[in-house]
Amino acid sequence: MPDVKPDIILKYFPNLTEKQLAQFSQLFELYSFWNAQINVISRKDIEELYERHVLHSLGIAKICTFKAGESVLDVGTGGGFPGIPLAILFPETQFYLVDSIGKKIKVVKEVAAALGLENLRADHLRAEQVKEKFNFVVSRAVTRLGEFYPWIQGKFKKESLNAIPNGILYLKGGDLAEEIKESKLKAELYPLSAYFEEDFFETKYVVYVAQ
Repeated sequence: MPDVKPDIILKYFPNLTEKQLAQFSQLFELYSFWNAQINVISRKDIEELYERHVLHSLGIAKICTFKAGESVLDVGTGGGFPGIPLAILFPETQFYLVDSIGKKIKVVKEVAAALGLENLRADHLRAEQVKEKFNFVVSRAVTRLGEFYPWIQGKFKKESLNAIPNGILYLKGGDLAEEIKESKLKAELYPLSAYFEEDFFETKYVVYVAQ
């Protein structure tokens, strides 16, 4: 049976408002529609949307609760992950989603408009072209950490409002020891298997790099 209801989201985030639940509930239909026209999620993955894309994106929320007034940059957002699920969960936080592929940003804008997400904007840009500064940068496995870091270096606000200092929250999978060593960054690893019991998360991490 396809995973077409957001029950798995409620399992781990039981305090959603009715509006948030309604927004999460619309995601399957919206992504099914847009994915048929512009492929942003692999065909076999669309039926696992809530586990492999939405809940995976929300893994960041288990590490950091974004505050009202904070701003978050999502680099290489693709079809809107992790930015769209996070924008639903944190309506008082401002999200800016960028991707170098224009048709993917079209999907992001259409989905965000259909959901009525007023705290999200999206542009067809490379990360290096973004001139603003943010509290956090999020991303989902767009490249190796050592290659990613120069794209977003210097894009952080000095003032921290959160329990953890401003920085990068990067969703990655697999054995990351070599990649972190190669990047020469001081990174902390948070295994998502500590928060989510599904097999998919056994090798998935949030990599946090404070700025």
